[in-house]
Amino acid sequence: QIQLVESGGGLVQAGVSLRLSCAASGRTLSSYAMGWFRQAPGKEREFVAAVGYSGAITKYADSVKGRFTLSRGNTKNTVDLQMNSLKPDDTAVYYCAADRGASWSPPNSPNDYAYWGQGTQVTVSS
Repeated sequence: QIQLVESGGGLVQAGVSLRLSCAASGRTLSSYAMGWFRQAPGKEREFVAAVGYSGAITKYADSVKGRFTLSRGNTKNTVDLQMNSLKPDDTAVYYCAADRGASWSPPNSPNDYAYWGQGTQVTVSS
């Protein structure tokens, strides 16, 4: 069983940067595709970014492409999300997740992820 804990959220003004981190315990992250998702009030959970278990393939939602960068530090058992040029529309609870089993190409549906953190709030003011 893998446990995931997100950190790094906060209240910021539009245009600044935040770095979210997802720390794992129980198992090494190198065996999983990892994803970041977000959920705003009244909306469904949506895909943000994900990386395959090997790190060879990374995917981004169109809304964050060019602004967000996902990186995984397997030796530290963490997955980070660098978020630049934040916008009010980025306001949401951000979740990291591990998939069901070593996907080379990371899935972008939350249904394909088996393990979830508790989430960290990101609020971007205009």
